[in-house]
Amino acid sequence: MQTHIVPVGFDYDRLIAPLVRDQQDVDRVILLEGAVGSEENVEYAQNLSQKLDKDFQNLLGAETERFVIEDVYDYDVAFEQAFDLINAELDRGNEVWVNISAMPRTISFAFATAAHSIMVERQEDRDKIHTYYTAPEKYLETELAKELRKQRELLETLQNEEAVPDDQIDKRLDSATDLLSEFDERGTTIGAKEIDGTHIVELPVASFSNVKPFEELILFTLGEHGEFESVSELAEALARELNEEYTDSFRSKVIYNVDLLGPGGKGYIEQESQGKSHRTRLSRIGELWVRAHSDDSE
Repeated sequence: MQTHIVPVGFDYDRLIAPLVRDQQDVDRVILLEGAVGSEENVEYAQNLSQKLDKDFQNLLGAETERFVIEDVYDYDVAFEQAFDLINAELDRGNEVWVNISAMPRTISFAFATAAHSIMVERQEDRDKIHTYYTAPEKYLETELAKELRKQRELLETLQNEEAVPDDQIDKRLDSATDLLSEFDERGTTIGAKEIDGTHIVELPVASFSNVKPFEELILFTLGEHGEFESVSELAEALARELNEEYTDSFRSKVIYNVDLLGPGGKGYIEQESQGKSHRTRLSRIGELWVRAHSDDSE
């Protein structure tokens, strides 16, 4: 089962649209609601949460739960709550997806960090925890600001007792009405932007362990070649790189270090089983590591 933890801020589309468009399996949704701020802000967020609650059930057939966070600016409490929520879902055997697109950044960072920490603690469940972000297609605030400027120009004209054609007044009124309707219905952003063929940008988890010199060589070799059909093929390439004889001992050394860098270790390498062989490539965080350290190796 997939559980999505969704902090609700002032957004609608990018909290549900990517899951619908990418045809994600969503069995359970935990909607996080904030209880701090002006009465209008709290009421607005609660209205969006109610709409999301209904639409997650109707559009995706998901079971929903609404969870109130009393202070959305208390990072420590938010981290503890996130830690408990994610662990509880994993204990139920569920895969957990944490959307950090909305709500104040304290909540987003707290939940992302908690997810990261649990990945490190629960190595066996590492592939069941996902933290992701969805970019909007459009920010409604800029449209609202543009409309306000036009309204101001119109009012300045009226203030100067200049004649304003009725059609201009009607146009401004219609535009303001439409914008406010969109704001009430969809929040501060519109749509879910597709990036590299998906609406979900998953955030990779980093390792807390240092990379040793031979491990570095493996990562850079994978970064240069992209993928190897087997660990043996990777070992042969490394032997050529080091101008060493390819022996069983050298191959065993490569296998050992690949295991250390793999999903059960530092997470920089992914492997796909193909019979007796394992296709080997960099994971997303491995690609980022190589990219960040490429200048150091030159």
